[in-house]
Amino acid sequence: MPLHAEARSLLALMEQIGAPPLDSLPPAQARAARRELAPPVLDPCHETVDLDAGGVPARLYRPEPGVDVPGLLVWYHGGGFVIGDLESHDNICHTLCRRSGHGVLSVDYRLAPEHPFPAGLDDCITATTWARDAAAELGFDPDRIAVGGDSAGGNLAAAVCHAAPIPIVHQMLIYPVTDARMGSASYEENAEGYFLTRSSMAWFVDHYLTGGAAEPDDPRVSVLLADDDALAAGPPALVITAGFDPLRDEGTAYAQRLAELGVATSHVHFPGHFHGFFSLGHMLADARAAHALAAQALADALAAPIAT
Repeated sequence: MPLHAEARSLLALMEQIGAPPLDSLPPAQARAARRELAPPVLDPCHETVDLDAGGVPARLYRPEPGVDVPGLLVWYHGGGFVIGDLESHDNICHTLCRRSGHGVLSVDYRLAPEHPFPAGLDDCITATTWARDAAAELGFDPDRIAVGGDSAGGNLAAAVCHAAPIPIVHQMLIYPVTDARMGSASYEENAEGYFLTRSSMAWFVDHYLTGGAAEPDDPRVSVLLADDDALAAGPPALVITAGFDPLRDEGTAYAQRLAELGVATSHVHFPGHFHGFFSLGHMLADARAAHALAAQALADALAAPIAT
């Protein structure tokens, strides 16, 4: 399938603007550039509050009253483990909260290279554990906790599921990083020209692993390489991939492996879109469709009977 017409127009606009590639900038400048592009909020939720999640900064999104005791999605933002923050993905968290009727806790984990692996993952595990401990006091069901994220955040969500610090009922993985070895065919097919480039991914991975605590084939980094037991023990999953994305094949492979191991897995592919499209609901109709799909899958998972 060719690139979707809306996606093609948006990429042409980006090229016309001529912003420098992220991997040509120091991390602090790359973060500032990303911050300037934070998308607007289209679907504001009932209320937000910034809080401390066990020592990790976070933002809680509350839904309109409706569900008796809502569940909670713990969200880890994308940005290659190097950029992104609570503001960069504020629009996604508002939308998922409003459309699902459940709460969202967005985690502002530490970023590389100042805080290389495993600092960000440790923060995500800490905040997720805190979320369950604090859920009842905050008005959420502690037995209905989901995790999710996009890109690097999808990697962190999968890694949290492997670590299993608490019972998790659903994992939402939006074009996740699952294989930091960067050897799939989609890295060659989509190396340039579709927002996320091969060189940018190499820049992200190099910064994430700069501390020397792991190699790209460590299953805590390349979650696709986790053993069967860790994957099979995970919660039901929604995996969204995009056709013009270097990460396409590894996301597909991860969804296939989950399904083969008996994990209830929905893999939804958007063949005409590029990495990052999920953040662009103000520009792309398919992004809004993906939000609706993800929010409904979340609502269904959080309303399902709890397995005993």
